Order: sequence, then C-alpha cells, then structure tokens
Amino acid sequence: MVDTSDFRSGLNIIIDDEIHTILEYQQSHQGRGSAIVRVRLKRLRDGAIYERTFKSGERFPQAYLERKQMQTLYRDGDEWVVMDTHTFDQIHVPVAQFGEGAKFLKDGMEVYLLYHNDQIVGAEVPEFVELAVAETDPNFRGDTASGGSKPAKLETGAVIQVPFHIEVGDVLKVNTREGTYVERVRKGGG
Repeated sequence: MVDTSDFRSGLNIIIDDEIHTILEYQQSHQGRGSAIVRVRLKRLRDGAIYERTFKSGERFPQAYLERKQMQTLYRDGDEWVVMDTHTFDQIHVPVAQFGEGAKFLKDGMEVYLLYHNDQIVGAEVPEFVELAVAETDPNFRGDTASGGSKPAKLETGAVIQVPFHIEVGDVLKVNTREGTYVERVRKGGG
C-alpha cells in the first residue's frame, strides 16, 4: 500500500480497480484542516487524463507493471498488431490503449506494452518520433520573420502546428506527449 505522502510522478497505483499513473501531484494545507493532495492521473486502460483530490494519509495499492518492448506491424481497424521483438509473437492491442499518442503510430515503430498480472493494461508510444509531412500550405518568402506557425498533416494523419519554413516531405521530430513540433530532422525532396 502507498500513502499519499509517498506519491511521486510515474508511480502506478490502483484506484477504483483501475491502474493509474501519477503524472503530477501537489500537496496543500487547508487552514486548520488536514492537508489535501491534488493529483493529475492517467488511467492506463484508455489513456484518459484527469485530476482528482485526496485527503492526506489515504492509502492505495501499488501496481507493479512489467514493460515489454514491441514493434508495430500494421493497424487492423480499431487495433494495432504488434510483435514481441524477442519471441516474434503477434498481439492485437486496442488503439485506445495508446491514448493520445496513437495518432503518431506507424508501421515498424518501437512501442512498449505494460503488463500487470500477465494482462495488458496499457501501451506506450515513444516520447519522440520522426514523421514526414504529408500536407501543409506552401512556404512564402518573408513568412519566417513573423515567427508564426501553420498546420501540417503528418504521414500518420495527425495534424500539428509547424513553423512556416516546413514543407511537404520534410521529416520532423515530434513530441508525442505534447503533440508538438520539436525540430526538422531532414529536408524533404532530396
């Protein structure tokens, strides 16, 4: 069991029979009353992120997770078929288990499945991925000085904001946690 005073980012706990990862926490005192702990949680089953408040001293079971490295093979409807890189076993994983990061997945990508008691309880997309720009508005001379951004559709279908100098075919480094452009890795077209 884990007490609220033991909370830390990345800790996995069980709340209402569901495994959650603590993303952020903050303890505060309410005048003469006992302290409360505000927690930002990620429910592993579906990737939902929400906030919840607990009384100081509340206790929760800790969830011990096993991470297994996998490789995405292809998307099959509402599931991704992934392969264990050691045993070559193929597993069907619901897209929802990847949470918001699912929109950045493509064939051949390294991912991790999270197991608790031999059951898949979540899936992780790498924090940074490299994806090509499939569609974006053309670059106009002088646009770079304004420091603005424009939407770009990536090869996976995800749309992110990018600087004006980005063109179709450019390969970008993308932060999957924030859904943001980091840098251009390669200029497209040669």
